[in-house]
Amino acid sequence: MRNTLLAAALAAAIPTLAHADEAKRFDAVLAGHAVLPAETLIPAPDDAPPALQVSGKFTERGNPARIDAAPTDGAELPFKGQPVQGFSGIKRIDDKRYYVLTDNGFGSMANSPDAMLFFHIVAPDFEAGTITIEKTVFLSDPNGVVPFLITMEGSETRYLTGADFDIEGFQVVGEEIVIGDEFGPYVIVADVNTGVVKEFHQTIVDGEVVKSPDHYTLRLPNPDGKLPEYTAKRSRGYEGFASSMDGETLYPLLEGPLWHADKGDWERVPDGRAALRILEMKARTREWTGRSWFYPAEDDSHAIGDFNMIDETRGLVIERDSGQGDAELACKSNQTDNCFKKPAQFKRVYMIDFAGVEPGQPVKKVAYIDLLDIQDPNGVARLGKREDGRFTFPFVTIEDVDRVDDTHIIVANDNNFPFSVGRALGKRDNNEMILLEVGEFLKAAAM
Repeated sequence: MRNTLLAAALAAAIPTLAHADEAKRFDAVLAGHAVLPAETLIPAPDDAPPALQVSGKFTERGNPARIDAAPTDGAELPFKGQPVQGFSGIKRIDDKRYYVLTDNGFGSMANSPDAMLFFHIVAPDFEAGTITIEKTVFLSDPNGVVPFLITMEGSETRYLTGADFDIEGFQVVGEEIVIGDEFGPYVIVADVNTGVVKEFHQTIVDGEVVKSPDHYTLRLPNPDGKLPEYTAKRSRGYEGFASSMDGETLYPLLEGPLWHADKGDWERVPDGRAALRILEMKARTREWTGRSWFYPAEDDSHAIGDFNMIDETRGLVIERDSGQGDAELACKSNQTDNCFKKPAQFKRVYMIDFAGVEPGQPVKKVAYIDLLDIQDPNGVARLGKREDGRFTFPFVTIEDVDRVDDTHIIVANDNNFPFSVGRALGKRDNNEMILLEVGEFLKAAAM
């Protein structure tokens, strides 16, 4: 597929050490810490097929290499019910409650046909350190809106599963929830109260459909056949899904760059950094405007975790590496046990600014906080306490950020239950929500 990007917005050069925009670091202070235990499961709806009453039956078809250390506690696969795990998007409702989205299940299309798709309303209590699930809404397609065969095709209820979509970012628009998917990548729209799918949309960039290797129209040919063309990497569809402050415009953000056929390279900004598309969609009609911007990643291996706007031009973006666990517990030479093989090195929340940036150009990264170096002078941390007064958030997938008020943001992890082990060696990660005091950071803007 040929792209029609302006040459000024791209370069296939090797990344340089100097960047066009140097973001300023700000400190963050831990103001609250709430934990939802890893082994939190909920029953499937009564009208769900028997195949969905037990989950995790197909994980042998997944990727066990994601387990950094074998868990020694908790329930074993398969699970009776559905794990609540994996918060992959968040949106503030009021002073106490948030929408959160649970992603595709067990990490891939192949191993998640019995993982149901749903979202919740949750209430973190930072005084008590707990997270209450107030409501769960399961996604379903009883009217056959989805244009391909779903896993539960033969059932009456047609609940959606992690073999159908990998839901990673969202916004609530009136009585509907608009969700970005990573597999296609697609956009689906459902009733926010019932979870019934109402719309399905392809991703259109520069007038052409964006396809990953998992797009429903692509099939592997015979060995002597030509491989199908695709422009997005597997599992690098939508991860962030921001909204303008007036609720009229959506800004879906892809987790990885698109392929630039003319350059023979993935899209890049002029200084050589990988460029992730920030697209623009009309919130109520779901029409693509044809405009887009670029988020410059600090390394080709990095991914983004979430994206929410905080005013008319500024937004929060999580950028992260694929490591997990504190660097102090990294494996030394010839060490294989009781250590992290690939510890977390880069976990940041960036402030980006669209002010003065024309479509087709990279947004400005003006400030960041380091989630691996949070101040905890008052000992607020409930897990991961340190004697040096610091707190770290060393999870492989940190996928939730939103502003709480003028001086605080909330951040949460996707714990990839039962696979991720980043907080403590040999113990499955919980879902953790942290409240950060970042008043000065929230004032940062492009000069």
